[in-house]
Amino acid sequence: MSNEVISALKKDFIHNLVIEGKRADGRDFFEMRNVSVKTNVIDKAEGSAYVKFGETKVLVGIKLQKGTPFPDDPNMGIIMTGMEMNPLASPDFEPGPPKEDSIEMARIVDRGVRESHSIDLAKLCIKEGELVWMVFVDISILNDAGNIVDASCLGAIAALMTTTVPADEANGFPSMPLPMQDYPVGVTVVNIGGQLMLDPALDEEMVCGTKLTVITNKEGALSGMQKSGSEALTPEKVFEMVNLGRDKAAELRERYLFNLSVRS
Repeated sequence: MSNEVISALKKDFIHNLVIEGKRADGRDFFEMRNVSVKTNVIDKAEGSAYVKFGETKVLVGIKLQKGTPFPDDPNMGIIMTGMEMNPLASPDFEPGPPKEDSIEMARIVDRGVRESHSIDLAKLCIKEGELVWMVFVDISILNDAGNIVDASCLGAIAALMTTTVPADEANGFPSMPLPMQDYPVGVTVVNIGGQLMLDPALDEEMVCGTKLTVITNKEGALSGMQKSGSEALTPEKVFEMVNLGRDKAAELRERYLFNLSVRS
């Protein structure tokens, strides 16, 4: 049986479930899978987090390195985000250099961190115009069971919140917790047959007409937004999706982030 036929059968099955008000895994439309967040899981990283959304598994490590600041921001630290889609995590992932999908999703995570000004980059300046801390956010997808972007967003912030900046005694820079000032969370909403749902499983991602990732900061303001899929959205539907994403982000932030602290 061809992949096209399998996809058509899968699409019909999921659409018929939606018409009946159901999802394949028994969740409500606005219900997340079981979420877990563990931090400080990589000894050699300055910060780390292991996040599960159901069977979707993501590992995030934070490394800090001293480097030269950008000429237009001589007293600001630097953020760089990358994502590795391990071929063992999905038959759709290929070995080799980062592909378009991983680059796009890394940019979504990076945009949320950057545009919310979640890190006070001025406090990462060691010597203005000469030396700053560079923050590398490295995301590894260990298993793709759908919605890896939301798991990556949550994992990145959890890892950053538990990051320790090393001391640079030669320049009088003390060790300290990474100076966090906001906690953006990404929530993806998919549209299947006119029905919105949160935290899509892999099959739901494959058959949805469109999906919208909404990243909001601790005040509920938008820090980033990314649409994919060919189906158009009305302004009313976009507002509904944004509101759903904002409300669920507040829940995730309250439950999984506010009790985190840097390692002792």
